[in-house]
Amino acid sequence: MICRTVPKDVTGAGAVRSLRERETGGESDVSTALIIGDIQQGITGSYPFAHRVVAPLAELLPRARVAGVRVVFVRFALRGNGADLPPDNEMFRMFHAAGDTFHEGSPGTEPTLPVAVEDIVVTKRRASAFAGTDLDLVLRANGVTSLVVAGVATSAMVAATCYDAADRDYRVTVLRDGCGDGDPAVHDFFMDTVFPARGFEVTTCADWPGEPAP
Repeated sequence: MICRTVPKDVTGAGAVRSLRERETGGESDVSTALIIGDIQQGITGSYPFAHRVVAPLAELLPRARVAGVRVVFVRFALRGNGADLPPDNEMFRMFHAAGDTFHEGSPGTEPTLPVAVEDIVVTKRRASAFAGTDLDLVLRANGVTSLVVAGVATSAMVAATCYDAADRDYRVTVLRDGCGDGDPAVHDFFMDTVFPARGFEVTTCADWPGEPAP
């Protein structure tokens, strides 16, 4: 951690903003949040397509934080007693039967990427990051109007979260190489056709935020 002297009349959020503005040449993207969904140990350790997105996201995170972007990790976890399982839904019952991989409080539900003290962690029980969570409340409390979405799977968490965000009037951007799907053709279809048709910007981790990484 780098400690710097802050003038006495600059405190709290102003101090953080001042530091970010000095490091980014006066620009601080405090109205944007980076949503990283389902990049958790039980998933990235079990599914190669999920593990592949870890490296580009790990490179992106420090740049996003310096730019003033609010980082939000959204993890998928079910109660161990099955109280939140939907009836007659075999997919969710399969997730629950996987044990520690998806059980709330287990190591498998912890984010794979490092979480900073200023980051937000949200627990969800369905595909969308908004379904049954306080994500919308937290985003609005922080003045967020634009979302950049990453995670897995493209056809599940990513798509569901993007649609929910658009319905709540957030501006949506999707990180192509920060997302993954078990079927590469499905991933490409969403990135090349579905998301642009919905008005979502599609870019890469290296090209966001701001100038491409050196």
